[in-house]
Amino acid sequence: MINEVDLAGVGVGPFNLSIAALADEIPELHTRFFERRERFAWHPGLMFRGSRMQTSFLKDLVTAVSPTNRHSFVNYLVEHGRFHAFLAAEGAAVERREFADYLGWVAGRLRSLRFADEVRELRSFAGGFEIIHASGRTRARHVVLGTGRVPAVPECARARLGPRCFHAIDILARGLDLRGARVAVVGGGQTGAEVMLEVLRGTWGEVTELSWVSRRPNFEPLDESPFTNHLFTPGFVSVFHELASEHREHLLARHKLAGDGISASTLHELHDRFYEAAITRAGPRVELLPARELVGVDARGAGFELGVHNHLDDQHERVDADYVILCTGLREQLPPCIEPLFAELELDERGRPQVERSFELRRRRRDGERAYIVNGARTTHGIAESQLSLMAWRSAVILNDVLGRRRFAVERERDLVRWRARPSASTKSDSCVD
Repeated sequence: MINEVDLAGVGVGPFNLSIAALADEIPELHTRFFERRERFAWHPGLMFRGSRMQTSFLKDLVTAVSPTNRHSFVNYLVEHGRFHAFLAAEGAAVERREFADYLGWVAGRLRSLRFADEVRELRSFAGGFEIIHASGRTRARHVVLGTGRVPAVPECARARLGPRCFHAIDILARGLDLRGARVAVVGGGQTGAEVMLEVLRGTWGEVTELSWVSRRPNFEPLDESPFTNHLFTPGFVSVFHELASEHREHLLARHKLAGDGISASTLHELHDRFYEAAITRAGPRVELLPARELVGVDARGAGFELGVHNHLDDQHERVDADYVILCTGLREQLPPCIEPLFAELELDERGRPQVERSFELRRRRRDGERAYIVNGARTTHGIAESQLSLMAWRSAVILNDVLGRRRFAVERERDLVRWRARPSASTKSDSCVD
């Protein structure tokens, strides 16, 4: 038996969960979302106690475009009897564990989700797609790919991966014992900072030496200033999409700290701990090593010798460690199941998929069916693409396109910042010189 739906989703992370939550209020739209995991989970290996979100709780799955939707974070608080307690706390940001619990709560309420049902192959045919998954086959008019992201491991460290050299994505599931060890943390973003804090707190035992290696010029804060936050608005995304690819690449580099810096509160706590250790001369020996790029990881007995290049004075250094924890971020990856579609995709000069303004993948062959992508259009839609900030808006854009009508008012908000040039009334030069 082959089931038929209007929209099928590959993967159930926060972004496809947002689409499913909004689609839940559209009874005429038949959807189904497939996930290989047995239940919803959002980076469980990084849920450190006390770690907080870097975005507002209002940037949840639905509120930005449908504030009365029953899957909002506010409704989650009400349903759990915590609304007034939450307000009384006056917290600037939600704990990451609470937001993860909210996401899981929504996932448990949606009948369109199919867990433990891995998509094995996705093929297009005239006017639709066939999804071959663990429990059978489904035909869909349109599909949306929740690509997810996978650990980005430096090439020089790949041959050393194992129990003592690993990516931090699952660190809380590893049952580490770091007592008496020399530890090197590689990566100067939020995850690197949080892992440093956990090591200093003795979460895995008291270490003897702790090195923090980052290729960034310093341990830099997330830019949360008001005008920077306007980069996470639909108006800016629209302008960004229209730019030439080289201009977009330049802006992505310039905007890095708008979405990939360390929270000020985390930096303050780290600095206080380093300063206190300097006064008391207690705890592990700590080395802070910014502007260093990891260029080699060699085995030395039971441990490792890290080769790092100092970009400040152009010197080469060595860091010895028993454990190497890679906090080197995540990278985008198209799911293997869409290999049958690869020949149809339009790619840029670097082999990356091209994505329309509506988040549709550009394809050479199509007959009305559309394949959308979430968390896979950073080079065409800007730094907000991999963040939670605009996920509800993006979901609404996709659903409007699927429906072929304006179900959600995605263009209602006026931009405080005028990004585009004012239309010229004539081609006459604006020079003040006659």
